[in-house]
Amino acid sequence: MTGPLTGFTVAVTAQRRADEQTAMLVRRGARVVAAPTVRIVPLPDDRELRAATEELIAHPPDITVATTGIGFRGWLETAEGWGLGERLRAALGGGRLWARGPKAVGAIRAAGLDEEWSAPGEVGWEIAERLRGEDLAGQRVAVQIHGDPLNELLPAIEAAGGTGVTVPVYRCAPPTDLAAARQLADMVRGRRVDAVTFTSAPAAKALLRIAGNRAEDLTAVLRDGGVIAAAVGPVTAAPLERLGIPVVQPDRPRLGALVRTVAAALPERAVVAHLSTGERLDVRGHLVLVDGEPRALAPAPMAVLRELAAASGRVLSRERLLSVLPRGSDGHAVEMAVNRLRDGLGLRECVRTVIKRGYRINVG
Repeated sequence: MTGPLTGFTVAVTAQRRADEQTAMLVRRGARVVAAPTVRIVPLPDDRELRAATEELIAHPPDITVATTGIGFRGWLETAEGWGLGERLRAALGGGRLWARGPKAVGAIRAAGLDEEWSAPGEVGWEIAERLRGEDLAGQRVAVQIHGDPLNELLPAIEAAGGTGVTVPVYRCAPPTDLAAARQLADMVRGRRVDAVTFTSAPAAKALLRIAGNRAEDLTAVLRDGGVIAAAVGPVTAAPLERLGIPVVQPDRPRLGALVRTVAAALPERAVVAHLSTGERLDVRGHLVLVDGEPRALAPAPMAVLRELAAASGRVLSRERLLSVLPRGSDGHAVEMAVNRLRDGLGLRECVRTVIKRGYRINVG
C-alpha cells in the first residue's frame, strides 16, 4: 500500500512530539530520519524560570503575554510544585492578559484567569503592533517565551515606554545526542532527505549551528529547494526566511497541518514519465512507482533514472550521466547503472541506448 509520501525521506528536528510527528509521516508512506537539534530544559530544573517567577510575584506585571498554551500551562504547574502557584496566579490576574492564539487562551482560562485580548492571526507581529499602540510608560510587560525570545516584542515594549520581562519557559540547550543531530545535518546538506521539518525557531537555528563550517552549504541546499524546509508556523519559519530560504507552512500552526502540508508538497517534486510501452513512472526521492507499485533502486541507477526522466526523452551523454553518479568514475559505471536500472524496474525497454551519443528514456 502506498501513500502520498511513499518514496520520500523526511528529516524531523523536533524533540517534543517527535514520535507523534514521525508516526503521522510514516502513515503517509515516508521514511523518517529523526534527531532533535535542541534539548528542552525541564521546567522544575530551570533556575532562570524560577528567578523570573519570583520577580513577577514581587513586582506584578501590568500586562502578561502568553505565547503558547503548553508553555503557559507548564509555567503555572511548575510554580505549583515550587509552592508559588497561588501567588503567581494572583500576580498575573491583577494585570491584563494577552494571548498569541486559542491554545494560549485555553491555558489562561484553565488557570482561572481571563484574557483581555488574543492575536487573531496567532502571530507575534500582531502582538507587537498592539504593544506599539499602547502607552506603556512606567509599565512592566511580562512575555512568556517558549525556547526562543520573540525578538519583535521586546523592542515594541521599549518603543511604547515600557519595560519587558522575559519568562524563559522551556529554555533550549544543545541536544543530548549531538552525533545524531550532526548526521541529520549532513543528510540535509548531502540532499539525502527530501524535506526537513521544524516545529520551533530554536530547532531551525540549531540545525545551522550544528552544521558548523558546512552551514553555508546546508543553507544553499535549503535555499535552492534541493531539500524542502517545512515549518509549523510563521514564528518558526522566520529565522529561515531571513536567510532567504523558502519555507512551506500550513495555514494554521498545528502539527497535523504541518504533516499534511509536507504530504502535499513532496509529491509535486516527483518526475513523471509515461513510457512508450504504456507504464507510468513516478520518480521520487529513493524509489520509483511503476503504475503505482513501489520499486526500490540503488543510488546509482536511481540517479540515472532521475536525470533521464527530467530530460523527457532527450539524449543524455555518458559524461552527463557520469556527473550525477554517487561514485561514478568512467563510462562503464554509467553502463552498469543503466543495466541495473532496467533490471530493477523489470522494464528492459525503459531506457534506450543511442549509439555513440548516450541514453534516453523511452517515453511515448
